[in-house]
Amino acid sequence: HDLFTRIADEQNGRLDALVNNVWAAPKGFAGFTEPFWRRPIDDWDSLIGVGLRAHYVASVEAARMMVPRSTGMIVNISSFGTRAHLHSVLYGMSKAGLDKMAADMAVELHGTGVTTLSLWPGLVKNEAMQARGLDNFQGFPLANAETPEFIGRVVVALAGDREVNGRSGSTLITAEVALEYGVSDIEGNQPDSHRAVF
Repeated sequence: HDLFTRIADEQNGRLDALVNNVWAAPKGFAGFTEPFWRRPIDDWDSLIGVGLRAHYVASVEAARMMVPRSTGMIVNISSFGTRAHLHSVLYGMSKAGLDKMAADMAVELHGTGVTTLSLWPGLVKNEAMQARGLDNFQGFPLANAETPEFIGRVVVALAGDREVNGRSGSTLITAEVALEYGVSDIEGNQPDSHRAVF
């Protein structure tokens, strides 16, 4: 709440976009290597209690600033784990919750001018993966993986589309949206959509 109060004070009540991308791994990251019945119940607290709850809380605060101004965009960074098993049961549940959150917020925000979307990036190439010298992660090559900057570029393209509210409540694949808007990654490459894999 304090963060949004600060934003409101500094920006005269204006907030144009919120990108929700909070995640907390289960203890030791082992929640992705063992079946759910061998994992402690408190895996819920990180994957649902932190990840999913943080997105909801931030969305509530953002909507309180956006609705009076009749404009704004709330984006959840979700995952193909919504569609097929990826990592763990709780991981999939948390990501499915993000997609449903965007869809249902769109119903309640209809007519306010505020847009909600859920995005499915492909494999995201991060500093930790690169530092470890990996060339693939769980079978996906890093060579054409998305950078965090690529996802940011896609969000900027969506925010700049005057017709984006017509897509409110949708779940979109970043690589496919990038093609629509002519967005490339920082090295000029076009990351692949993982739709076919899932």
